[in-house]
Amino acid sequence: MTPERIQSLLETYRDGLLEDTLPFWIRHAVDRRHGGFITSLDHDGTVIDTDKGLWQQGRFTWLLGELYNQVEPRQQWLDLAIAGADFIEKHGFDPSDGRMWFHVTRDGGPIRKRRYAFSESFAAIAFGELFKATGRSRYADLARQLFGRFIDHNLDPKNTPQKFTDTRPTRALGFPMITIATAQELRDSIGLPDAQTWIDRSIETIRRYHLKPDLKCVMETVGGDGAILDHFDGRTLTPGHAIEGAWFILWEGKLRGDEELVHLGCQMLDWSWQRGWDSEHGGILYFVDLRGLPVQEYWHDMKFWWPQNETIIATLLAYQLTGDAKYATWHQQIHDWAYAHFPDQQHGEWFGYLHRDGSISSRLKGNLWKGPFHLPRMQLTCWRILNEMRVG
Repeated sequence: MTPERIQSLLETYRDGLLEDTLPFWIRHAVDRRHGGFITSLDHDGTVIDTDKGLWQQGRFTWLLGELYNQVEPRQQWLDLAIAGADFIEKHGFDPSDGRMWFHVTRDGGPIRKRRYAFSESFAAIAFGELFKATGRSRYADLARQLFGRFIDHNLDPKNTPQKFTDTRPTRALGFPMITIATAQELRDSIGLPDAQTWIDRSIETIRRYHLKPDLKCVMETVGGDGAILDHFDGRTLTPGHAIEGAWFILWEGKLRGDEELVHLGCQMLDWSWQRGWDSEHGGILYFVDLRGLPVQEYWHDMKFWWPQNETIIATLLAYQLTGDAKYATWHQQIHDWAYAHFPDQQHGEWFGYLHRDGSISSRLKGNLWKGPFHLPRMQLTCWRILNEMRVG
């Protein structure tokens, strides 16, 4: 990767974040009447649903705090982050059990809760950044409490109806993967004392149960003992999810100077790229079957925004850490394909949902799932990596 390429990419990610992505969300998503953020937006930023997802409240609050702490202490960013945190505190929790809602009305009326506790993980990192920005101990206390609830609920979900019976117990990649990322963020923001313990435990869980060297794949769902479940759910792989987990592990290897973790992350990336890259049309497929059989989910071959974002990060980080030209080539492939198809040149930001060939499936810019997180996190992370490469 030439110095000219590094500088060009750095400017693409930096300017895209600060001049396109972030202004789009601040302009259209901030609810100045009820607080928090409305993320269900049409292509031009028009609000098409005023309900609010707690994932996106936490994620946007985190992003604003992260930018304030890592890029520049702009008062606007801090004020908006505090407003997001206020909405979460006022309306994000079920008083009967302390768990967080997933979906509320514009003014905070509860609509539904989900069986898992990812709302808690995203709120935890949001409060962590606000502690780092303001020094207010209340934010650090909330971050620690929410991380504890996230862990406790996923390990022992009390008073929560089961989605499945005990006939075929399973374990999913999502919990250990998100635990790594959440603990990494809280280690940085509040000095979470047991962060490394949880990171190590989660990496070992992924290594022991989800990595299958004989099959060269990262399993999304396995049996309780790590066995392959030869059914639709068990055979379905999510390459973008595995690649996201790969860069979390690569990042940890980078921070520790741990070559074994770097190798592990590269292994996960290699296997998932080989299974997920669409050799016919380009881009990362959403689902693939372990054995090459048909996948049950009808959107399996679509191109969602976030797997492309995570793959852009992972390939660039793998190249930085290894110097292997293969990763530079992969990064150029995924970067060039994504930037040729997802950005909206007229109204800004990225479309979220494309057909396999890269044509637009939905003009949505946001909903309860897509908001200001994967894309701006990619832009910020790649900007940081490229700046290190440029000066190093």
